[in-house]
Amino acid sequence: MASLLRTAAKSAATFAGIAALAATPAYAAGAEGAAPPWAMLAYLISGVFFILALRGLSSPATSRAGNRYGMVGMVLAVATTLITHDIANIVEIAIAVAIGGSIGFVIARRIAMTAMPELVAGFHSLVGLAAVVVGFGAWLDPVSFGIVDEAGQILAVSRIELGLGIAIGAITFSGSVIAFLKLSGRMSGSPILLPARHIINLGTLAAILGLIGYYTVSPQGGPGEGQLVLLIALLAFAIGFLLIIPIGGADMPVVVSMLNSYSGWAAAAMGFTLGNTAMIITGALVGSSGAILSYIMCRAMNRSFISVIAGGFGGDSGGAAGGAPREQRPYKQGSAEDAAYMLEQAEKVIIIPGYGMAVAQAQHALREMGDKLKEKGVEVKYAIHPVAGRMPGHMNVLLAEASVPYDEVFELEDINSDFAQCDVAFIIGANDVVNPAAKTDKSSPIYGMPVFDVDKAKQVFFIKRSMGGVGYAGVDNDVFYMNQTVMLLADAKKMVEEIVKSLD
Repeated sequence: MASLLRTAAKSAATFAGIAALAATPAYAAGAEGAAPPWAMLAYLISGVFFILALRGLSSPATSRAGNRYGMVGMVLAVATTLITHDIANIVEIAIAVAIGGSIGFVIARRIAMTAMPELVAGFHSLVGLAAVVVGFGAWLDPVSFGIVDEAGQILAVSRIELGLGIAIGAITFSGSVIAFLKLSGRMSGSPILLPARHIINLGTLAAILGLIGYYTVSPQGGPGEGQLVLLIALLAFAIGFLLIIPIGGADMPVVVSMLNSYSGWAAAAMGFTLGNTAMIITGALVGSSGAILSYIMCRAMNRSFISVIAGGFGGDSGGAAGGAPREQRPYKQGSAEDAAYMLEQAEKVIIIPGYGMAVAQAQHALREMGDKLKEKGVEVKYAIHPVAGRMPGHMNVLLAEASVPYDEVFELEDINSDFAQCDVAFIIGANDVVNPAAKTDKSSPIYGMPVFDVDKAKQVFFIKRSMGGVGYAGVDNDVFYMNQTVMLLADAKKMVEEIVKSLD
């Protein structure tokens, strides 16, 4: 269930970004009351298509149809917005769409699957920044946006929408930038823990809410109004940064899901300011689906949903664990021929893919290996952890790309009990999700996270490049040194290809 919601949330985030960029210059807030009935009907229909998209994305078998529903709904929403616009020149809009669309097309063609997590985080930041820009635009020219009363003052409800939209957008932007830096390796994946960070975060959040409340009741054009709105934005930028830097690398998939939710609420808030029904619907869908997904993932990882929101996720000892010197311990090293022999002798094999598989682009070779084993009468299953990879659903997407049958892919809670009857656990590029320290070491930054019980398998083959790496969370793994574990130290794709050759 979790993997299906991940896909839905990720696609919905894309819809929110398009809606924000399309609606920003095009639709005045006060125009909705004067909009023709057909426009409101068109927005309603587009909302139905978005719901059908999420419905379709709830199953791998219907995901393509879900994507098509989403595209149809977004085309309808954007076209309606452009037709009913009354601020910007249509030529200006066309130029902006052409530039943005061209950039998006080039990125989509060039991006590697291994870089998808940071790309999603980067797109989330753009949605947040768009919300901030819209908010400031509405504040600078409220008459054009139709959010003033008869006395020319910005409506109180519009001030609340502006304040919340700017704040949530700024949090989304700065938080997504930090997530991008961590996911892309430009910043350490270990938690960066500030002293008294919870007090700082709560104080900053209280200050933002207090300033929004004061802005709501203060007279327009009063002393310091501009500084007040700017201060709200700056504090929100700051808390977005403070919320994400304490979070460890192993927990980044949940962070991506939370930022996904934030981007949706930012888009919805700006939808109210703009009076754009499509943005309100899309933003609400993204925000709610992202929040539900985050809650489900937290439950799957035995984490507190409140701690995610508060920025306490990642563990207080993560920095220490990641930096501790590693003890040199004996381990067994094997070859592709060894692995091939044991695999074809097995009755049941469970494959656990991780980010290393994505880096090596080994999913196609892995599917070929699975096909070879099934031809020899071996039962093959794939085990997917909720946080495998760098974003929700990362491994599911890669296996689907390699045409791995959906009915062979299982979530952690559905397959973990099978390891006790498993002949071979085949780990390819995973680490933290099979680390027993999550169950035994209370000082570990991944303590409490459910992991696969690979230690119960009769034989374990573990593919990784070298013994030098310790996973994204920076924690050594006792599985490397178990009696039944054989390390296959090589590039994941090359090793699996050699195993496939040995199976012939």
